[in-house]
Order: sequence, then C-alpha cells, then structure tokens
Amino acid sequence: MSDTARSVQELQIEKNRREYGARLDELVFPTSDAAERALSCRAALLAELDGRALWGANGTKLDCRGLSPGCRACMEGAWSCLFITGECNARCFYCPAPQDAPGVPGTNNLDFPKVDDYVDYLAEFGFTGASLSGGEPLLELEKSLLFLRKIRDRLGDRVYLWMYTNGLLLTDETVRRLRDAGLDELRFDIGATGYRLDAVRRAVGVIGRVTVEIPAVPEEARRLPGVLEDLDGLGVNHLNLHQLRLTRHNFGHLVRRGYTFLHGESVTVLESELLALELVRHGLERGLALGVNYCSFVYKNRFQGAAARRRAATRVALRHEDVTEAGYLRACSLHGAGADLAREVDRLRAADPAGESWRLASDGRQVDLRAALCERPPAPGLELRIQYSEARILPSVSYRNPFVEIPLNPGRKVVIERQAAGPERVVTTDAWPQVLEVFSYAAPPDPGGENTALQAELLRFERIPSGLQEYF
Repeated sequence: MSDTARSVQELQIEKNRREYGARLDELVFPTSDAAERALSCRAALLAELDGRALWGANGTKLDCRGLSPGCRACMEGAWSCLFITGECNARCFYCPAPQDAPGVPGTNNLDFPKVDDYVDYLAEFGFTGASLSGGEPLLELEKSLLFLRKIRDRLGDRVYLWMYTNGLLLTDETVRRLRDAGLDELRFDIGATGYRLDAVRRAVGVIGRVTVEIPAVPEEARRLPGVLEDLDGLGVNHLNLHQLRLTRHNFGHLVRRGYTFLHGESVTVLESELLALELVRHGLERGLALGVNYCSFVYKNRFQGAAARRRAATRVALRHEDVTEAGYLRACSLHGAGADLAREVDRLRAADPAGESWRLASDGRQVDLRAALCERPPAPGLELRIQYSEARILPSVSYRNPFVEIPLNPGRKVVIERQAAGPERVVTTDAWPQVLEVFSYAAPPDPGGENTALQAELLRFERIPSGLQEYF
C-alpha cells in the first residue's frame, strides 16, 4: 500500500472515530487477513461478472445495462429527491433515519411548502428526474398527488417521475390515482414488509415501470435468490440493491447482528456488498429479464455529492474558472510583475483575444486563467497558484461568503454561496509536470493509485475516485 493510500485510510478512520466516539469500539472491523480474504472473494465474483455485466459511474455501479430512466438521471447528475414527509409507518432495522417527524416537503436543505416553488426549482436547475420519498409519501397521499400533477402539468415529459414506498398503504385505487397524476415509476422497499409482494402485484401492469429497491441484508442470503425469480415472474422491471450503511440512528440495530463493518467514506457492512454482487451474478446466471443493479454506497456518496456541487458551481463560475469532474470550482492565477507577466499577457491575448478564459487583475500584478491556458510551466519570475472553491445552494444568505441570488419566481429565491475548499496552493516550476498530469483528462492519474503528495491533494478536488471501496 502506498503512503498516500495509507494516509487516506487513517483519515477515514479518524473521521469515523469523531462521529461515533467510543461506540466505534463496539463494531467488528476485519483483520488484515480477513480483509484480504474478503477482497479475494469480491475479486472472484467480479471476474465471473466480467464481460457479462456493464460497469458504470467509474466502476462503482453494476450492472448498468437495464437501468431505470430514473437511475440514469441520477448518474447524469440531474435527479432531485423531494422528501414529502419525515414520518414512516414501518420500522426497518436498517433505516438510516428516525422517520418520526412529519416535516415540510424539502430537498437538500431547501424547504418547499409551496408546490409551485418546487416546480420552479426543477425548471430553473434543469432536472430531468424527480422522485417523491420520505418517510412514507403515501402517508401524505393528497400532497404527493398534488406535487405529481403540478410537475407533470408544468414540465411535461421533460421530467421523469417516480415514488418510493413500502407499499403498506397502497390500494388499487391509489395505484390508479398515482398513474393518472403522471407517475412514471413506483419503487418498493419490500424489506419493510417481510418481502411480501402483494403491493407490487397491484402496481405491475398499471404503473408504467415497477422497481424494487432494497438493501442486501446478509441474513436473507438464502431467501433473496428466490425473491429475484418471483419478481421476474411478476414482470417487475428493475431490482436496485443497496449496501447497508451505519448511522447514529441504526447503530444499535446493526451492531447486534454480528456484521463485519468497513471503514471508508462512511461505515458500511462488508457482507452486504458481497451479497449484492452474488445476486447480480444470480440474475445473470438465471437469464432473468429483471434488471439487477448494485448501487454501492461509494457511488451514491461520490456521484450524488459531485452532482450537487456541480449544479451550484456551474451557475457561479467566472470566465476564468473551471468546474472539475468532482464539482469544485478551480481558479488558476499567475502572480508577478514586469516583463515576465507582460509576456504572459501577450501570449494570452494572442490565444484568446476576447478574454473569454482569462483576465488581468486591476493592479496589473495577477492574471487569472483557465487550466487549458496553463499549457507550460510558469516563467521563473512568475508564481502559479491554484485555488479550489465549493458552491452550495442555500435557502438564504449566511453573509459569510460571496453569493448570488437565483429567483425561482417573484415570491421565492434561493442563494448560491461559494467558499474556499482548502488553502491556496503554490506550484513550483519543478512540480508543474505533476499538475499538468492531473489537469490532463486524456491520461488521468487514479485518485487511489500511486501519486505524489501534491497530486493526491489536487485529485481530491479534481476527480471522482473509481472502483468499489477498499476493505479495512
């Protein structure tokens, strides 16, 4: 293991220790030998799937051949999930949230008590997929139907609509009302009902697309292959499998089940990932029409987070800034004076006479420019600096950072604030080849590979890491 990879692991362990404190010692993490055995087991499963299942999202999502249009909108960073209520009528042991507070419909720290405001939000930020979730949205059926109708009436087929439900309140009439309100897809968590399929049966043939979305629960390893075949026989379109994830809410439930936990971007369950991959294999071996997809935690954490950052960053990026794959704003600047800076300005004027990708600061001692114009190392008399920033969509101004206001309609606006993501980095002439390699997407270094300390630091803000999580 490289020093960089070891440092990343140490930081993740430290983060988990801060979150859970002494309770972290209640969890069983794999020994080095156990981790190696588990990695070998995963490698064998992936070898069996090689050439048969399609990887997506930098190798974090499998099998991507039969994904729902909603999942594709998610992968494209164009999905909004509206939580209609925080209340739920089921008590799943694996649920990451309390599910006991009604709340106001909202998404990403934005509340939308008015339906029209949410529809304007979808239109303003160009979402192509929207879902209703909770809690259990059928506890607020009339409110859910109102949101569905308004979105469909205003945005038509530009937005694909789906809903998450445990199905406990679903009736034949409710299914028809959801369809008539414009719902494209209904997704069931059958783990909440002991894997009963009566609610799923009601939806198949009425709602255009029916999906089952459940965590891969290790205790159900013997039952789930049969469930897959039952779903296929019913005509269910998709099965989305998730990895069990530890939170403060479900900590007590998960720790009592004897799982092996993994450090990482969040604490997850090792056996859950292996079971999910086994189920993908089972679906392929049996030739099921059911599209079985493993939606790993690292996919959700990396790609959904990058999508939210990118959505905000593209709205506030200045002409000399780039938005990276990971969704951060990158600003490069050359600092100096005299002939060296004047020659650089002459070069930029020749390359971009309109100044669409660069600007000269008012004091004449700094040039801001996009990375594409940094094609050679800085002259000896100049200093290259790189600054990354993160943009966020907020309900109101904090007055702590630069911001722009985005009006949704005459009565509602949101704010996009930007703040520095770490310190400004000074790049020496000797280090320039390392930076150029990071900036050059033609041959990108792997964020988890053998990189210099500088590259590892930059890659955190440049790229979305590839591959499934490490086991430790």
